[in-house]
Amino acid sequence: MATSRSDQAPSLHKDDPKRPPFRRVLVANRGEIAVRIIRACHEMGMEAVAVYSDADAAAAHVRLADAAVRLGPAAPSESYLRIDAVVDAALSTGAQAIHPGYGFLAERAAFARAVEEAGLVFVGPSSAAIDDLGDKLHARRTARAVGVEAVPGTLEPAPIDRPDQLAAIIEVAERIGFPLLVKAAAGGGGRGMRRVTRASDLPAALASGSHEAASAFGDGSVYLEREIVPARHIEVQLLGDATGRVIALGERDCSLQRRHQKLVEEAPAPGLSTDERRRLHELAVRVATAAGLRNAATAEFLRAPDGAFYFLEVNTRLQVEHGVTELVSGLDIVREQLSLAAGRPLSSAALAAADRAAEPAGHAIEVRLTAEDPGHDFAPTPGRIGQWVMPSGPGVRVDTGIEAGDRVPPEYDNLIAKVMVHAGDRDAAIDRLRRALDETEISGVQTTLPFHRFVARDASFRAGRLSTEWVGEHWDGPAQRMTAARRAQLAAGLHALAAAERPATASALAVGARAGGAGNAGLIDPSGDGRWHRAALDDAVDRWPR
Repeated sequence: MATSRSDQAPSLHKDDPKRPPFRRVLVANRGEIAVRIIRACHEMGMEAVAVYSDADAAAAHVRLADAAVRLGPAAPSESYLRIDAVVDAALSTGAQAIHPGYGFLAERAAFARAVEEAGLVFVGPSSAAIDDLGDKLHARRTARAVGVEAVPGTLEPAPIDRPDQLAAIIEVAERIGFPLLVKAAAGGGGRGMRRVTRASDLPAALASGSHEAASAFGDGSVYLEREIVPARHIEVQLLGDATGRVIALGERDCSLQRRHQKLVEEAPAPGLSTDERRRLHELAVRVATAAGLRNAATAEFLRAPDGAFYFLEVNTRLQVEHGVTELVSGLDIVREQLSLAAGRPLSSAALAAADRAAEPAGHAIEVRLTAEDPGHDFAPTPGRIGQWVMPSGPGVRVDTGIEAGDRVPPEYDNLIAKVMVHAGDRDAAIDRLRRALDETEISGVQTTLPFHRFVARDASFRAGRLSTEWVGEHWDGPAQRMTAARRAQLAAGLHALAAAERPATASALAVGARAGGAGNAGLIDPSGDGRWHRAALDDAVDRWPR
């Protein structure tokens, strides 16, 4: 582990908000979030240091930074997850602070502690807060202590190593009610989670869930929690400063998920009244204040069918979906994070945004474009990007670290872009989202673009009938894929007929298509030798639609 050096101790400008909080910040991440943070540093007059693995040597975040340090091979365990290498990179380049982004080391208390011990500033909650809130059982107990109701379940780890306690834990489970969930006390993302529908299946679920949790997080503790179905997943964006003041910037609905991974997020949450928003924000602030939150975090809740809010957990980091809150609130959350990390109080802009959070102006929606095949259960599809056309125009924001020709490596999260839209109301935002997605063109790898186009045109989504079960109830990937294949085949056939009747016109169309027009490249073959049919099927199967 690198040690601190007195000549590199942070020079913080707490009392002069016009001066940059730091001279130089190391960004301990990659992809779109690294690009996002580097841009914020540059806007605030600070230099940014990138870190990279061999797979990312030519990545956008490396080119954009003022300096870059190689961490190691592509494997995360040999690069982005190496605490010692990241801290050494900050010390060797004279960085005063480290921003972890999200994922990788962002919620590792050991990393935050190593940064603090090296005499550097961790841009996020303290290591102590990450320790406390990263333990979901501790967070649930904290919520109960301040009168915030958590999802019904246990507050202590299940005694999986005590066979003599098996009858007792089954009795507790029956009181909670089936179906229920076995959940990991540490970490998230669905790892260690098991759904249990009857008492006889509980022992096996506890054992397998604990084993997976231990492998993923180094902690095999699990607990029981009631399954609330249908439920909406709603989270509150929080900021806290060194004075102990905590504010809520508004809430986001993240109900559209698959395997507990978010696909679509929007702010504000549809269908809530002003009073409900105020109540939800107050609950989130109460938990965060009790936990001593500093910097940015998110409190997550489930909304039951009867309208009740149940506390789930606190994520002690910047969220992937922070951009929709920025669009609605008008506040740059990353900029605020950097200022708070320097010891400054919450800005007047942040306080003003919190004051109007319960009565938001406008609506924002984000979709996560990932290298996954929504026709095959969202299976990963790493590879090299071919055509890359992102949308633009009024009310459209795209956060990405990808360009045409870039490779989506299999070693990392397959998020390639976040497409966000903002408009005066939710209907207008959905209309804008549909238009933006229709402008988007990606080839080379299959992406989730077809799924998001489906969502933007779905009547139940527009009506706000959302739940964590929505994707399973509305999206039939294989059927949608087959429909798209038939349409591509039909389009190719029509072009072939046009080629036979009007060769000159068809030839012109073929040139346009091969240049990328209308997403039908390779579908036209005026020679009439039948190759259009194969090309149409290939196009439909590989990128349906592009």
